[in-house]
Amino acid sequence: MSDAAPPGGPPEPPATGPDAGEPGPGAAPTTTAGRLAVSHRAGGLVVPIATAVLAFLIGRLVVAGTGHNPIAAYVGIFEGAGLNWIFQIPWDTGSIAATSLQQTLLLTGTLILTGLAVAFAFRCGLFNIGGQGQYIVGIIVANWVGVSFVEMSRPLHVLIGIVAAALAGALWAGIAGFLKATVGAHEVISTIMLNWIAIWLGIYLFGQGGPLQGPVPSNPISAEVAESSKIWVFWGHPVLQGLHVGFFLSLAALVVFWLILSRTTLGYEVRAVGYNPDAAAYGGISVKRSYFLAMAISGSFAGLAGGIDMLGYLHRVDVLTIQTSAIGFLGIAVALLGRNTAVGVLLASLLFGALLFGTTRGLDPTVFDPQLAGNLTLIIHGLVVLFVGADLLLLAVWKKRGRLFRRKAPPEEEATPA
Repeated sequence: MSDAAPPGGPPEPPATGPDAGEPGPGAAPTTTAGRLAVSHRAGGLVVPIATAVLAFLIGRLVVAGTGHNPIAAYVGIFEGAGLNWIFQIPWDTGSIAATSLQQTLLLTGTLILTGLAVAFAFRCGLFNIGGQGQYIVGIIVANWVGVSFVEMSRPLHVLIGIVAAALAGALWAGIAGFLKATVGAHEVISTIMLNWIAIWLGIYLFGQGGPLQGPVPSNPISAEVAESSKIWVFWGHPVLQGLHVGFFLSLAALVVFWLILSRTTLGYEVRAVGYNPDAAAYGGISVKRSYFLAMAISGSFAGLAGGIDMLGYLHRVDVLTIQTSAIGFLGIAVALLGRNTAVGVLLASLLFGALLFGTTRGLDPTVFDPQLAGNLTLIIHGLVVLFVGADLLLLAVWKKRGRLFRRKAPPEEEATPA
């Protein structure tokens, strides 16, 4: 095909993006997906920062409505999460603030992985709401591995437990991906059902008379994993749930997430399908394969989170924890606030980790009632999801504002001919 300009006008600009929805420099987007992507990027850091600030401002009103001082409550949450330890120079690694920060970072590591489980699927145009079930499956498998192979050397035992948990999460999420790719079953419905299956599976395995119940028949709790399967603690006391090496695995997962999406063919295909599956299929990309792999990789992150928690500091799990845990659902807010990017997920995980521990276990009861503080966490969580989900709407309204004012302006009077 010739590159010469057609007789009726200038030549068309070449496609510079990885897909039809991603325009190149200076080129206007031509598809709905492309326009949404540009609008989403237009918010930059402003939208997530404004979202967090607005959520905390509304939370401030809730605190004030209970008769407490909002500033004192937020300062108490900050100190309860141990973040004030950073400013206590020289650092005392044995202080209460240091212990609280260790707990906050433990939660942060888990939230990083559950956030990545949602973010990776989002990049393929999928909504993985099954992170909680994938997390529970990772816990179950890691507990079974940790209890079973007691004669194994510690490095190998830890490695097998972590890998098995990640594979279990991948297989669990892969079911939803397979159903999406083959029969078109919506991943939101299938992952929600898989969440309940995982919960009831855990209740059966660790409940009364279950195959993985501990040595006490009347106590519905699992057996404790062997010492050889416990992840090494590098900061803090192991008995007091110090920060373990699994935290670095969570940070490494951020790098893996970024490398897959930005430096591999698989990542290119996942992003292309996320922008426009029809255009991706026309370009020779297997959409069904991308759906399955995206869900499987997402599930591996959540399963890894469950394995690290089990071998890192839980060491055993009871039926009540299986029923009430919601760390996988919190990963949805982390991914939304982090805008499905590695750096964003890291910062959002730290924010929610500090908020979660600072309100539920680290807050001084004299400053704010811990029971009310736990509900404050849920309120801010819900507000973040609400506001982040509306950012495209806000940007669209802001754009329409200029057109509205231009319509109201009176037209210029035409000049009278001489």
